[in-house]
Amino acid sequence: MQVRSQSWVVLGTVISLLLALGGLFVRSVTPAAGEEPRRQADKINLALRRTAHHLLRASGDSTSRIPAVQQLNANTYRLQLNHAFNYDTLPALLQQSLQQHHIATPYDVAVLDCGTQQLQLGYSVSDLIDSNTVACSGRSMAAGCYVLQLTFAAPITSQVSYWPVLAVISLLAGLMVVTWRRPAATLVAAPAEAETATPKLHFGRSVLDINGQTLLAGETTHTLTYRETKLLRLLASHPNQVLERNQILKLVWEDEGIIVGRSVDVFISRLRKLLSTDATLRIGTIHGVGYRLEVLQS
Repeated sequence: MQVRSQSWVVLGTVISLLLALGGLFVRSVTPAAGEEPRRQADKINLALRRTAHHLLRASGDSTSRIPAVQQLNANTYRLQLNHAFNYDTLPALLQQSLQQHHIATPYDVAVLDCGTQQLQLGYSVSDLIDSNTVACSGRSMAAGCYVLQLTFAAPITSQVSYWPVLAVISLLAGLMVVTWRRPAATLVAAPAEAETATPKLHFGRSVLDINGQTLLAGETTHTLTYRETKLLRLLASHPNQVLERNQILKLVWEDEGIIVGRSVDVFISRLRKLLSTDATLRIGTIHGVGYRLEVLQS
């Protein structure tokens, strides 16, 4: 009887530890209020100041003070430049600065007149990524003061629910109780099933190495990012099938809690370029619906 009581004490202690660990997990994955937006704003500030420095330096000004970056709202930033600059160098220079600070959110750029606040020049990053050309290229700028305005796509944030974590912990505790009370003769562990792995996916004349995050398209090998691998795996697993934009967003981006509609277009454009060396494949756009990986021949 004493042994049985001691066993229940041990079991109660284990359950308490599981619940405590669950609480620590919830607290550890919950970011401090406002911490992430502040960090993002600092990165954008640095990227804009780097861009302004190189623009002014290219125009022969290496001594003027660069004013502080103004944040108008959660998605819009402004920086005043007191001299005209070479507009044609702006798109690539700004994109390089943002990439150095790991900022991949789609954005629009507007060049405003300081006095009238009227739009003089501007473009969207999708133009630069999709066609490598931007609006207003080649146009001259009159001498004067200009405001560089950067507007990011508004993210769709979702609340993270921790009920599944607590539910799993409760389930584990329940299983431990059942296992503890079961006679020892019945505690026979079943052999673990081998996990089915799909390290490589073949489609057309291309091979996607999922674990290695590489793509062999025709005779050319490309290194992919995690998100590119995930999107291409989804498309290749459904050849010649139309996948809706919302479905792609949910399956590829929802795990990070932030969904940006333009992300799909940017990544699709990138995959099109990578697959261009495989003549048997093309990613078709179904306007107003989504995309389809077309396998022209095996």
